[in-house]
Amino acid sequence: MDDMFEAVFKALADASRRRLLDSLNDRNGQTLRELCAGLDMTRQAVSKHLAVLEAANLVTTLRRGREKLHYLNPEPVNAIADRWINRYDRGRLHALADLKSALESDIMSDEFVYTSYIRTTPEKLWQALTDPAFTKRYWGATFDTDWRTGSAMTWEQSGWVSKDPEQVILESSPYTRLAYTWHSVDTAFGEQFGFSPEDTAKLMAERRSKVAFEIEPVGEMVKLTVVHDGFESGSTMLAGITEGWPAILSNLKTLLETGETLPDPEA
Repeated sequence: MDDMFEAVFKALADASRRRLLDSLNDRNGQTLRELCAGLDMTRQAVSKHLAVLEAANLVTTLRRGREKLHYLNPEPVNAIADRWINRYDRGRLHALADLKSALESDIMSDEFVYTSYIRTTPEKLWQALTDPAFTKRYWGATFDTDWRTGSAMTWEQSGWVSKDPEQVILESSPYTRLAYTWHSVDTAFGEQFGFSPEDTAKLMAERRSKVAFEIEPVGEMVKLTVVHDGFESGSTMLAGITEGWPAILSNLKTLLETGETLPDPEA
């Protein structure tokens, strides 16, 4: 864990790498060519800096056809926040707190991408994503489905239930990839989770998004990449899940690695 923190701080210490992160914060999902065009750096220099950022897990990449897209990844900063900002003296770490907030809330993109390395196995991670006993602990939600491609799923969270014919499993390859459509939104959802009538109406009017979980073994760890996309520009739902997913995934990682969930910061 300390090696990971050292890699993050080393990556952030370089001004050129911070400029690359700023560029991705302004417009996420850029190609190498686009990053080079927006910065006064050679292609070789940008490639080297991106390699350092990827090694620190501050940048994650996805292949879209022939293109390799780069995304700002808030997971390492969340880990630092869990270790120091949340548990110790928040007042002395305003800079990291501000960076954490920026990474979670201000990234300009129509999709959410988050990569986490978890000390577990693909089998245990798959169970944590699909078993109601697990999802209830770190998420507070459960899913009633057989987890087969094309099957419907019923979503239950805090007494609110969502069942919809278009709420289905899109892909299901045990231990490697899982994807499903996001839940429906209704007035009961807004009332249960404290949304204003205006925001609830916006959410109900938006097209349905989808989320995918990619599972890849890496030595003694598992790389989990979550891609939540299908949003409209300026999506209210995207703004919500961008704040929600980091907390859920940090809780998932902690549960798998320690057997316990993170303490409730509001408690």
